[in-house]
Amino acid sequence: MVALPTPPPPPPPPPTTTIQGGTISTLHPDILQTHILTLLDGPTLAATACASSELHALSTEDKLWQKICTSTWPSINDPIVRSIIPTFPSGHLSFFSDSYPLLHHNHHSSSFPTTSTECFVSAVDIYYKNVPIFSKVETTETFSDWFKSSPFRLDLLEPKEFVQTWIQNQPSEKELPVEQLEENITLSWILIDPKGRRAMNLSSERPVSVQRHWLTGEVVVKFSNIMAGDGREKEYVECGVMVCCGEKEGGEVEVREVSMVMEDMEGKNLTGKDGLVILQEAMERGERRKGKGGKEGKGRYEEFVERKKERKERMKKLEKALDMACIATGIAVFVSFWTFILFG
Repeated sequence: MVALPTPPPPPPPPPTTTIQGGTISTLHPDILQTHILTLLDGPTLAATACASSELHALSTEDKLWQKICTSTWPSINDPIVRSIIPTFPSGHLSFFSDSYPLLHHNHHSSSFPTTSTECFVSAVDIYYKNVPIFSKVETTETFSDWFKSSPFRLDLLEPKEFVQTWIQNQPSEKELPVEQLEENITLSWILIDPKGRRAMNLSSERPVSVQRHWLTGEVVVKFSNIMAGDGREKEYVECGVMVCCGEKEGGEVEVREVSMVMEDMEGKNLTGKDGLVILQEAMERGERRKGKGGKEGKGRYEEFVERKKERKERMKKLEKALDMACIATGIAVFVSFWTFILFG
């Protein structure tokens, strides 16, 4: 019998790199800031700041948050926004904390802000497959009588203005596919109050509806944020953003409209005065929390639409009941009158 050879011993494990002291805090602060913390995104960096006092000091450096903010929202590189952010309590960190999580404002308040801002600054970014295709900053004055009495509406493009994108429609497609935009387009609309040094993101992140216009063939993408109204006539209001995309000859996709309107549950446009009060209330007291991949915003929008339908049905029933009451009253008066004439 031939003896089998003895198997060779297993190779030694690869050498491991250890940090003296066993904690990451023993690394030099410059190494942490330049080689580690700069690789983190906003939520991860915020979580890192809670780990220890040393990491908190390093993770709250304004330059780190400035890099994160500008890479997340290219629009804030605009000189107007760049001059406002340093006035926030903690600079870019405060701006990120206000703007990155989606806004949730569902609770009615018995008191509303007594001070009014003189202007709002909109920093808007539209992305396709997470790559920016549109960025713009617009300042809206809010103190004039014209703004307060007119319907609340913010337009970022002039009627015949358009922005060319890098999106190319496939030659095999006769029209820009609706599904293509619904799956890949996202939006951030940050509304900034320079006087109050606060900001909020009014977008639902992902579209709540995508439809093709029956006449022009353009694709209308809608984003929405449902927030508490005044608790009386305006129980809830919708802050809706419309993005209109069209295709030119050759297949290039253009952004032709970016606008925001505010409507109540009856579908009526809010005035600038009413919209301003509700927006300031939401900015000061609204809750910021991370969304669930855009699904939560769409769910809240669908719930709002259902409430509008129920409210409309109730109004129809009430109007019908009032009509019947008026008819019955008219008949009773008519019968009483002729009874009095004939037998009185």
